[in-house]
Formats: sequence, structure tokens, C-alpha cells
Amino acid sequence: MTMFDALIARKPVDRILIDSAAEHGDGPTLKRSMGLGHLTALSIGASLGTGIFVILGEATPEAGPAVIVAFILAAVTALFSALSYAELAGTIPVSGSSYSYAYATIGEFFAWVCGWCLLLEYGVSIAAVAVGWGQYINELSRTLFDVELPTALTAPPGDGGVVNIPAMVIVALACVILMGGATESARLNTAMVILKVCVLVFFCAIAFTAFKSSNLSPFMPFGVGGMTAAAAMVFFSYIGFDAASTAGNEAKNPRRDLPRAIILSLAIITVLYCLVALAAVGAMPWQEFGGTEASLAKVLTDVTQSTWPAVVLSIGAVVAIASVVLAVMYGQTRILYTMGKDGLVPSVFAKVNARTRVPVRNILIVGTIVALLAGLVPLGELANATSIGSLFAFALVNIGVIVLRNTRPDLDRTFTTPLTIRFQYDGRTVYLPLVPVLGVVFCTLLMFQMKAPTWIAFALWTMLGLGVYFAYGYRNSRMRDSENAA
Repeated sequence: MTMFDALIARKPVDRILIDSAAEHGDGPTLKRSMGLGHLTALSIGASLGTGIFVILGEATPEAGPAVIVAFILAAVTALFSALSYAELAGTIPVSGSSYSYAYATIGEFFAWVCGWCLLLEYGVSIAAVAVGWGQYINELSRTLFDVELPTALTAPPGDGGVVNIPAMVIVALACVILMGGATESARLNTAMVILKVCVLVFFCAIAFTAFKSSNLSPFMPFGVGGMTAAAAMVFFSYIGFDAASTAGNEAKNPRRDLPRAIILSLAIITVLYCLVALAAVGAMPWQEFGGTEASLAKVLTDVTQSTWPAVVLSIGAVVAIASVVLAVMYGQTRILYTMGKDGLVPSVFAKVNARTRVPVRNILIVGTIVALLAGLVPLGELANATSIGSLFAFALVNIGVIVLRNTRPDLDRTFTTPLTIRFQYDGRTVYLPLVPVLGVVFCTLLMFQMKAPTWIAFALWTMLGLGVYFAYGYRNSRMRDSENAA
């Protein structure tokens, strides 16, 4: 085949499903051990972290009490892509998430770009979240023991320090847990998710005791513009709902449970976010939020006139962030595992340990790189570029749904997005599912909200990825030797 044909070659869905079932290649395979509860907790764990503990204090001054509606608008925007993920997860239930979906629908080149974007999104976001974990540890140390960790050991060079040890520690702990096995990791993540949900419910229970309806008036002080600006800001609190789609090869019943886990996790996250936002702005006038990152702790301190509820909340934040590190690192290693099976990255990423049935070498490599990022590199605009990476991957998934509906309408789908228009063109039925169309539109609009430095960082990362692909991935792709390329 020509180079162009090779770049747009699609991996047939039937072959993907056979590979997933048979786990082609020598050696041990991943173990199917996750049920619906574990999968749902994985997506919640990847989403419910720094977002609600930090972003509410920054978004409320933009929208006033209408920040509650901003969370709903952001959830609706996320819902379009979540429904598309659910359809493809139930149709192509493998561990590659949007990378595998793009490979099956729009070709290898776009699959590589998508996978490369996910490496940026997952890797840098883990590092950034790990840095936030270190900040909360420092805050707890200061509150409980009146001891502040030295800046030299809690910040990287360029940010006034030498090395961020707490950030590196949480990454190392996540690696140890992941290497212990998928079942053990899933159980611990589920326990942490339950704990941080309980902490947020605890916050709501206390804050609602001081609820004043007058704090909600005027409800929209900055008009629709302020509310939509806040919606764009809080949207990134929802990123992570797709984490369950990285567990396709370790789910007990992926066709049934993956779509349910994705939608259920988004519903739970949305309800929690809206309840917390309502409780917070009802208990404290929105003007007093002032953009502070510690807004939830301030609400509890003002309501109770005591510091212990804020300490409980900070402990919950520490657990929440640790859970995000664990869940997102799990997702990144499984995407690399799938790319390794396809030959687009070295096969070391696809090697599974015979005893633990997890890709141990993969986890060690990812953990080492992420720990170095978190401990030694000021992330700056690169961290913001993860948002574009996420939105780009979401857009490709939405396009994939449209393509697969028309190229393989015969596939067994355990879930389909609603609102599909059918019409005849040139003697064949054309399917136009409206939900993924809206998903593409909203993802594109949010991408163009990003500032120039973020686009530059994203462009440089993409150019680096193209160099890696043509130097290694294109030459070693398993599709090159296949006669089944479509």
C-alpha cells in the first residue's frame, strides 16, 4: 500500500475484538477482574479531585450564584462526548480508549495523534495533580503541627525550590499500588472514592445549615456572559469520565458495564458538583469567595467558627488528589499497553507480569517519567495544553461515532446515542447522529477559547509526536503486515 493508504488504514473492528479476546502475542495477559462498581469508581476517581476543591473558588467570582448553572452547562457539554464514549466503549470494548476508537474509525495516523495527545493529557495532568497534592500536605502540616515544609523540598527549580519531594512520593506510591495488581488497585481506588464523596457530603451537610436564600440574589450579576465564562472554566472538572474506557481488557463484562460506568460516573459527579456549589454560595455571599482556592474550607470555618471541619475537608482533598493520581496513571499505562500491542510504541509497554497480570515495566517507565516531571519541571503552559489534548481526543471520539454508524451499521451496539437522523443518499442509508455532531461543535468551541501560549505548547508537542511516529510507529506498526487493513 502507498504511504497515504497506510496512514488512513483502519484497524477492522472485528480484528480489534478478536485481538482483545485472544490477546495476540506470547506471554501472560491482563486479567478481567473489574465489575461495574470498580469501573464507575475509576471514572469518578479520575475526575473528582482538585476541580471541585479549587475551581469553585475561582469560578464563583466570574458568575456569582449562577455558578450552579455553570456546572450544569459544563455537564451538558461533557454529556455529548460521554454518550459518544459510551457507544464506542460498548461496541469496541478494549483498553485503548479514544486511541482504539480512532484506529477503528478514522485511521492509524489519527489514532497515533490521539494517543499522543492522551500521553500529554494523562502524563502532565498526573504531574500537575501530584504537585497539588504536595501543597495540600503542606497545608495540613501547617494546620495540624504548625510546621511548614521548606520550599526547597516542595517546589521544582524555577518555582523557587530544588525538588518537589511530596509530588514525587505520591507518584511512587501510585506505582507501587498499580504494580500490585488491577484488582487491588481497583479496590483501593473505590475506597478512596467513597471517602472523598463522604467528605463532600459532609461539607454540604454543614454548609446547608447556614443556607440563606438572600445569598442567591442577584442570581446572575454578570449576565449570561459571566455564566458561560464560568462554565468554560469548570468544564475541566469533568475531564476523567472516560477513564473507564481504558479498562476494556480488564472489565468482566465490558460491553455491558463500560457504557453504564461512563454515564453513571458523569451523573454522580454532576450531582455532587451542583450540590456543593449550591451549598457553598448559599452559606457564604459570593463576593467573599474572592478567587481563593481554599473557598470550601473558608465556608466551613465561617459556618462553624472552628477549624476542625476545614481540617477534615483538607484530609478529603489529600485523598481525592491521591485517587486522581492513581486512576489517571492507570489509564495512561493501559493506553500505552494497547499502543504497544499495535507496535506503535516499543513492545516493552505491552509486557504483562505473569504473577500480577499487570504491565509492570510499563508502570515503572511511566511512573519514573511522571515523577521527574512533578519533582523537577515547572509545568506552566504545558499543563494548560492538557486541556486541548483532552478536547481533541473527545472530538475524535465523536467523529468516530459518526463514521462507524455509516461504515458498520451492522455492529452489535449495547448502547447508541439518541437523536439520529436517517436519510437516503445515492441509494444507501446515511446516519447522522446529532449528539456526536454537537460534541464536535462544543469541543471545537472550547479549544478555541485557549490562549496563544497554550496552542504553541500543544503544537510543539504534536510536532514532536509526528517525529516519533514516522521514526518508529509507522515503521513498526502491525498493520503494515496485515492484509485486513480497511
